[in-house]
Amino acid sequence: MTDNNLPRRALIIGGSLAGLLAATCLRAAGWQVQVFERSPHALSGRGGGIVLQPDVTAAFDYAGVQHDASIGVRSGDRIFLTASGDVLQRAHMPQVQSSWNKLYALLRRALPDGIIEAGQQLDRFEQHDGQVTAHFTSGHLATGDLLVGADGPSSAVRAQLLPQSVPAYAGYVAWRGLVPEHALDGAAFRLLEQVFTFQQGQGHQLLEYMVPGQDESVAKGARRWNWVWYRNVAAGAALDALMTDTSGRRRRYSLHPGAVKQVDHDDLLADARAMLAPPLRQLVEATAQPFLQTIVDLETPRMVFGRTVLIGDAAFIPRPHTAGGAAKAAANAHALALALAHGGADIDGALARWEPDQLRHGRQLVSWGIDAGRQIMGNAA
Repeated sequence: MTDNNLPRRALIIGGSLAGLLAATCLRAAGWQVQVFERSPHALSGRGGGIVLQPDVTAAFDYAGVQHDASIGVRSGDRIFLTASGDVLQRAHMPQVQSSWNKLYALLRRALPDGIIEAGQQLDRFEQHDGQVTAHFTSGHLATGDLLVGADGPSSAVRAQLLPQSVPAYAGYVAWRGLVPEHALDGAAFRLLEQVFTFQQGQGHQLLEYMVPGQDESVAKGARRWNWVWYRNVAAGAALDALMTDTSGRRRRYSLHPGAVKQVDHDDLLADARAMLAPPLRQLVEATAQPFLQTIVDLETPRMVFGRTVLIGDAAFIPRPHTAGGAAKAAANAHALALALAHGGADIDGALARWEPDQLRHGRQLVSWGIDAGRQIMGNAA
């Protein structure tokens, strides 16, 4: 745009949490935004639990995303169980647990209809005269003053900018599940209801906590148990077999609910019965459709490329032990909006000022996640 009085326009590639955080924050900074999501289907209902961090609520507050105490479920203590189910350790560490689905729904409701274009797969983009033009495989073109790559681990934006920067497998996976609150019996329910629970073993760790229900409710009886079980899986044939879905396609990063092969589900159940404390075993047994993600590391050397930026998992992927994935995306988006709002007409200067702190924070999170993974999972991690 040549007229500095016209609203600036941002093209946001990716319609998951990072993309919607960027959209809401940039709108609050006075920008026009358009979000392009490659999936033709609604993203609601995906994902698992998220430990709520201050960066997320700070971004919500800046962007005017309405939220209240129902954003998550509160827990008071962290407990560590033995394989027999005894409480080995207890520490008072209050926190709030939300879910991907809850945060996505809040962000989606904060955006007007027409902001998100589904089924738009980025083919390539080009920069010229202070603008960016995105080309989509559908033949659609879009031009703006800024392109935000918020398209996750398999980022098409990053692939064009940094083709050698790809997520590296860390040597283990996370099995995950969401279970209705009523699935546990009385004793197990009373033990786990208001705590964040861990069971640590040789080469594995399971954690669980309660999150809002599928309908976003935090009312007693409507909530869900969220569990994550980290398991070492060697790269190569074992990982290839595990990450091959029910259609025979080898997936790189995740298998969604319903995509896990029955033989792998059966193996998971057998291992749960052999290795887990009774209340945690019940959670795994009650999960009709577990899902799965590979644990990966990604660190990019840059986040600003002219009028194109990378945020969220397109730029850095910290391991889940940091509880920092959603928070990092929120911090990236919030700081970007503030920098652009304060930068006036000098977009390039604002981006240059935004990048150093984001790089530093991303590197710290990735390093912290690697250290935590090695402590938890052993040398294989």
